[in-house]
Amino acid sequence: MPPIRDSGSPTAAEISAKVRPRVLVEQNSSDEQWIAIPEPVVERLRQFGRPTPLHRARRLEQHLGTGARIYLKREDVLPTGSFKLNTAIAQAYYAAEEGRTTLVTETGAGQWGMSVALAAKMFGLKAEIFMVRCSLEQKPYRRHYMELLGATVRPSPSAHTAIGRKILGEVPDHPGSLGTAISDAIEHALHDSSAAYLAGSGMPHVYLHQTLLGLEVAQQLKDIHGEDLGVEGRGDHLIACSGGGSNLCGLIGPHLRARAEGADLRFLAAESTAAPRLTQGVYEYGRTDLGAFTPEVLGYTMGESFVPPPNHVGGLRNHHSSALVSLLRHEGVLDAVAFDQRTALEAGRQLLQTEGLLLAPESGHAVAAALEVVAKADAENLEPVIVILASGSGFLDLQGYDEVLLDI
Repeated sequence: MPPIRDSGSPTAAEISAKVRPRVLVEQNSSDEQWIAIPEPVVERLRQFGRPTPLHRARRLEQHLGTGARIYLKREDVLPTGSFKLNTAIAQAYYAAEEGRTTLVTETGAGQWGMSVALAAKMFGLKAEIFMVRCSLEQKPYRRHYMELLGATVRPSPSAHTAIGRKILGEVPDHPGSLGTAISDAIEHALHDSSAAYLAGSGMPHVYLHQTLLGLEVAQQLKDIHGEDLGVEGRGDHLIACSGGGSNLCGLIGPHLRARAEGADLRFLAAESTAAPRLTQGVYEYGRTDLGAFTPEVLGYTMGESFVPPPNHVGGLRNHHSSALVSLLRHEGVLDAVAFDQRTALEAGRQLLQTEGLLLAPESGHAVAAALEVVAKADAENLEPVIVILASGSGFLDLQGYDEVLLDI
């Protein structure tokens, strides 16, 4: 589908400068190794439960009969049920400090939208959220949560925007994707001078905020074992699902230097076969949205005409991977695997039956990847430390578990 905007429209850089809080734009290109977290953000992060637990999955280990040590970083325990709250609080704070009154964003499975809705309320702001249509239909309780907090929730593609109307005119039953929702949200924000557009993933400032994940894991493992990850000969692993890449980059980002300096450490992205960019995509320039509001970036892509099937992994359904995730993959720093939703949900069921933890379908992909890593390590007589990012809770995804695993 050709972009709706013409050559005389503002550039992606001009759009970003208009719709994003200034501090976030600056953080995208900062060369500082450390950026201080504002105290009001620290206060709310602590109130909401940071640092989150690092759970040793001993019953899963026993079930598998493995010598590997398996840990889950429990982001599912946060109030909105996912890691997304980490950057939502920071971005909402910067927007409020700049005098913006409305937060506008997209959401796939709804976890990011829930986090923005809560963060907006914490800082006295309004929230307007475009949610991928098939996810909105599959996960209505996430919409109820957002609306309880006063947020306005619209399906994407949306008849509320020009790009949404164009998409619906060409594909009336379009299930929506992160690409359509990003387009809807940015176009809407452009027409409201009081609004700030917040990105849930794909941007350097989001990855920066999410490095809380990897930093906490490093400290927690050191407290437990008295040693860092990457011990020679052990082949330790950090594993996360990959959609926009924010939970993945947040987990592995603080460990990239150690890997570059020779630590025996592997990074693994688990994606969905519904949008297998890292495993089947082409490495070329493209955009994450369909309205040409975002810049063209070099990344693994399925192409802008690709419409992912309407399955139950809304957070992983995008056609184009982020520049940073793609670069790490292209340079061989990051490995990637893809699973269909049944395999991911089966892995989630296995975790529930052993550890009593119910994770979101997106996180189930990371569990499935970890099970393969464990089997390979056992075959090679290795006993690595394996950290799985439990990025979200699955209690609002029970319909998906039911439909896929019970064939209803």
